[in-house]
Amino acid sequence: MQKEMLQKVTMNGVDLDSLYGQTLQKIREQKGELPRLGMKVLMWVSHSKRQLRMNELLYALAVGPEEKDFYSKIIPSKDTVLGSCLGLVMAEKGTSRVRLIDDTLQQYLSRPGILFGSHKLLGETCIAYLNFPSVKALRADEIGDLGQYPFLEYASRYWGTHAKFGLSDQAKTLAPELLENFENQIFFTLFVKRSIGYYSSDTCHPFTGLHLASFLGIDSLVATLIKVKSCDINQRDAREYTPLMWAVERRNHGAAGLLLTCDGVEPDKPVYDKTPLMRAINHGDDEMVRVLMHGGADPTKPDRYGETPLIVASFPWNKRMLGLLKLPPITISDLD
Repeated sequence: MQKEMLQKVTMNGVDLDSLYGQTLQKIREQKGELPRLGMKVLMWVSHSKRQLRMNELLYALAVGPEEKDFYSKIIPSKDTVLGSCLGLVMAEKGTSRVRLIDDTLQQYLSRPGILFGSHKLLGETCIAYLNFPSVKALRADEIGDLGQYPFLEYASRYWGTHAKFGLSDQAKTLAPELLENFENQIFFTLFVKRSIGYYSSDTCHPFTGLHLASFLGIDSLVATLIKVKSCDINQRDAREYTPLMWAVERRNHGAAGLLLTCDGVEPDKPVYDKTPLMRAINHGDDEMVRVLMHGGADPTKPDRYGETPLIVASFPWNKRMLGLLKLPPITISDLD
């Protein structure tokens, strides 16, 4: 009945903001666990980075901070999940995809304050799932039939995208655990190989947790990892990239600024023929140039061809950066 009413008023031009607000209130007034379930469903369907299949959603909803692994008895049923949303969420006929009832609802739920903390919840859920012993036990070379792990691909690919919006207290504890020896886990293959485009188990040039946090630009995780004494701030991966170079390449200014505060960091360590500062200039990233200069980068450091950032910045299309390269010496704290 609620679903039919929503479809009817959508066609008749009724005040949808008011209707959606009233429906959310009714969801919160349900009995038992239904209010919490209904709001979590709305968070997932409205804030996921791609449309979810029903089985993915059911497993995502079964993950909670108190859960240590999966047990089939805690996975909710499709009818319970759809019913908890009072018609705001539907399963597409003929497919396993789940979506909101109307595009206007997506716009409404995306407004600040409507579903506050959605990305933190989604990121925490993904990280908690990937930390389950049964999931961590899957080896990096075991990609095959993952039918028993329907949420694995989504959690592996998008945990960082959600976490970049902010980590919950629980996620701040779980994330470093996730990145311990993660090159041996299937999560590494699903994320690094597919998202970054290469895979290597070279123990001499590992893709470390700090590389990954810098690639994603999760500042709070970068800050945690650089405090780990065993973490080499200048470690090269199989592409010869340092964590700082990944931050520069991905234009993650906050991560770069944090890395530059570390004792022993080499701000001019080149990757192939380019220093981080030269890369930032080539990208036209004024803010990254400023961050690197504040962090001690040397604009007179030549690349393998003898060109320096100062020379490159003097080209007509780069001249706006000359002023940035001549900044007086200041500390990274001035960025705050």
